[in-house]
Amino acid sequence: MEANELWLWLVPVALLPVFFAMGWFAARVDMKAVLKQAKSIPGGFYTALDALVDKHSGRAADNLAEVIAARADDAETRRLSLTLGKLYRQRGQNDKAIVLHQKLLSSPDTVGLEQAQTRFELGQDYQAAGLVDRAEQIFLELQHSEMASAAQQMLLNIYQQDRDWEKAIELAQALRHGDQSYQFEIAQFYCERAQTALFQSRPEEAEALAREALAVNRKCTRANLILADAAYKQGRYQDAIDACHAIEKQNHEYLGMAAERLYDAYDALGRAEAGLAVLVGYAKTFPDLDLHNVIYEKSLLINGEAQAAQTVTELVRQKPDLAGVYRLLGVHIGDTDPARRADMDMMRAVVGRQMQKAVMYRCRHCHFKSQAYFWHCPACNKWETFTPNRIEI
Repeated sequence: MEANELWLWLVPVALLPVFFAMGWFAARVDMKAVLKQAKSIPGGFYTALDALVDKHSGRAADNLAEVIAARADDAETRRLSLTLGKLYRQRGQNDKAIVLHQKLLSSPDTVGLEQAQTRFELGQDYQAAGLVDRAEQIFLELQHSEMASAAQQMLLNIYQQDRDWEKAIELAQALRHGDQSYQFEIAQFYCERAQTALFQSRPEEAEALAREALAVNRKCTRANLILADAAYKQGRYQDAIDACHAIEKQNHEYLGMAAERLYDAYDALGRAEAGLAVLVGYAKTFPDLDLHNVIYEKSLLINGEAQAAQTVTELVRQKPDLAGVYRLLGVHIGDTDPARRADMDMMRAVVGRQMQKAVMYRCRHCHFKSQAYFWHCPACNKWETFTPNRIEI
């Protein structure tokens, strides 16, 4: 092997210790930087974090406030302050959150995106404190900032809270883009306006608004319920019937809400028996519908007690549940031997109490339960999430 070739092999071998030394030195430098940064984090920060994990938000807020007070006013401190403000608001300490965010905004260093974020938090503070006008003003001013989208969402919540449905419709239409169509929300806003018109004896206006809702969302069952009510009030009974039947094609689960109006429209046309037959047919086809009570009451008017009892007994046997058993006990209690009637009354009372606890409407989104039906869940503020028929919880 020539001398030159030998040097080509020996040089890399000779440099290996140098490479190892450089790598070791670099690792030491990086480790020192990490340790220095870790030591710069105040112990109070970890204490606050532990308190949050342990669900002691009050102690966490106090510890985080101490950390912020001990730090210089820089971007990281202001970011921690935003977190503290959220924690205050979550705890209902809206006055502290407002003071904190106002102080941040008064700093000349709070500019650009940071200022928009702080103003957005302040708007939420005002809303949580019930100062809705101030919150609305801030969110309106943020519509041309980096927080525009989030601010518009908060405005939409405010308009729904204030039941300002015209502004809600206008804003939701402006927010429509891509997969976010807001069709369910906009249709419900129109229905809210239509419902108000019905209450104020303006059925023609209610009908027009309900049709606007269907134009936005053709599967809006509430719109057809309103159309049925509006048509009935105007004496257009066949139109009311047609609107009720349209619900079957949209979502049969909502037919129970139309049952009373459907029968009344048939009755107004002198076809009460046909109306009852339609309801019985729905109950047999869709056993989950909550129709036992209305069928029994209408059958009682047309066919008498014996036939009404037989009809509802057959329906309950098809799908027995607490509500059906409660109705069945009430139907047959009159036929019971007087000596055992007290026991029947007691059993019906027990079933009735259990129904109050276990048979309810439930939000499919947040699982909020209620004896009353809501189109707009009061817990999670979602639309059309309640089960249209009471269910056993």
